Order: sequence, then structure tokens, then C-alpha cells
Amino acid sequence: MPRYEYRCRPCDDTFEVSRPMAQSSDPATCPAGHEAPAAPAGGGGGGGCCGGGCCG
Repeated sequence: MPRYEYRCRPCDDTFEVSRPMAQSSDPATCPAGHEAPAAPAGGGGGGGCCGGGCCG
């Protein structure tokens, strides 16, 4: 199962989540309990920040 890296905006922490590719754009909860953006951090593999619509 792929691992995705997410960045939490409220606490600026990065964390990894193992999930199926079909769920890669689902929101993730950071270890501190905040909800991370739907797009994985890093931008590789089709779903980075600007591809996910969080820029601007």
C-alpha cells in the first residue's frame, strides 16, 4: 500500500499515511488532531498542492 506525506497547515507538521491510491486525495488527520489538506504534500505523482487547488 502506498505511503503519502501530508502537511498540516495549522501546526505545520508533516506526517505519512498508508492508504490505497483511490483514497490519496481524501483528507487526513495529523497526529495532533488537525485535518490536513486533501492534496498530499510534495507535489509528485499527480496531486501536489497546486494540482489539488490549495494555492492562491
